[in-house]
Amino acid sequence: MARTQALDYDDRREAIVAAAAGLFAREGFDGASVSDLAKRCKTSKALIYHYFKSKEDILYEVMIGHVRALDVAARQAAAGEAGPERKLRELAHRFLALYVGAADRHKVLLNDLGQLPKPRRAEIVAAQRGLIETVRKLLVQIEPALKRKRGDSVAAAMLFFGMINWTHTWFDPKGAVSTGALAEMAVDLVLGGLAKVGQ
Repeated sequence: MARTQALDYDDRREAIVAAAAGLFAREGFDGASVSDLAKRCKTSKALIYHYFKSKEDILYEVMIGHVRALDVAARQAAAGEAGPERKLRELAHRFLALYVGAADRHKVLLNDLGQLPKPRRAEIVAAQRGLIETVRKLLVQIEPALKRKRGDSVAAAMLFFGMINWTHTWFDPKGAVSTGALAEMAVDLVLGGLAKVGQ
């Protein structure tokens, strides 16, 4: 008779992923073992392997969950009738809120992507490129001259992400600048230079 799945299976699985995100962020993927993760979860290695076949599977879940959340945020921000500048501001707010709430996952994504097998790494990279393209399209809508300068529009989108992607290394949401204010500042800096890029 097949073993039935526990009612709290998904919650337990997610708890392992959350604990792994913290562990990998602190120790790095190579520096953390499944035994370390089991200790952090106050459980056994056998139970960890009940939920995941390998440490790489856990790493993938840490990353793909974060990227999917960013994708949902980007789609929601880009939808609707608002103008492109308002959409870009909404996207910045949503992304920075996710970065603050999932700093460990974000750090793991930035530092350990190369640890994934090639097909899974390609899946994550494709999702990241989709996020960049969403921002690039908004920037072109804001500054139509960029339609003729694809290289510049991609570079501008990458610079936007360059500003916000590393905030987990220095930004304190309880500090003098709020998460919302930081989002506005990032967009203001991009828009302030966008017209020059379009010239």
